[in-house]
Amino acid sequence: GDSVITVQLTEEDKVEDDVVFYLVFTGSTVQHCTSTRKINPGSLETISPGHDCCETVKVALCASREGHPVLVVAEETFQFVQDEAYDAAQFLATCAGNQQALNFTRFLDRSRPPAADVDFLDEKVALAFRHLKLPAEWNVLGADQSLTEDIPRETLMHFAVRLGLLRLTWFLLQQPGGRGALSIHNNEGATPVSLALERGYQKLHQLLTEEEAREPDSWSTLSHTVHSGDYNVKHHRGLDVYMLTAEA
Repeated sequence: GDSVITVQLTEEDKVEDDVVFYLVFTGSTVQHCTSTRKINPGSLETISPGHDCCETVKVALCASREGHPVLVVAEETFQFVQDEAYDAAQFLATCAGNQQALNFTRFLDRSRPPAADVDFLDEKVALAFRHLKLPAEWNVLGADQSLTEDIPRETLMHFAVRLGLLRLTWFLLQQPGGRGALSIHNNEGATPVSLALERGYQKLHQLLTEEEAREPDSWSTLSHTVHSGDYNVKHHRGLDVYMLTAEA
């Protein structure tokens, strides 16, 4: 999701300024409706929605005009594909509580990617995590609920904090086990909170220690999302387009 889509209109579809165009993406379980902005009389722009699975969906271009019925102007298919960020999110979600896998991820820390790469990684993996179908029983601390806070171990929260992944950390905090992970020591005696402090991640430390910490600026501060039950509305400020996502 969050890529720019350009729609080229045919000559017969170029109409008056009071006509508003929408794209409707219909997947197997989720439907998205996005507004568009006109670049010129023959071109529209919008943002691709983040989808819940990799599949080919139907897309309808609809035209709306006050006092007239909504018209379906054209239909096409659109494919959501699996990328590296989606693979990474799936890997991390599967590895919650798996000590061998979580210790393996620590090699990323030794390679220390540049700050710009970390920000890109944070943004893409957090976005992919948001659209994963996590099982109802999924927990940041893994499936073994018999483990107590006194048992030293590596957690997904340690991983996110060690790399300075602000948005992914915030996402994990909202999940079951997220707050509990903050007080767990790893084998070196570090908690996610002490790791953030030790590495000088001030924003991250603030996020972990403030009770009412707000969500970090997401997606390069370009968009804002409001959730309500099975629906969410996203405003992409950069293009000034809106996206409604609902269970189909």
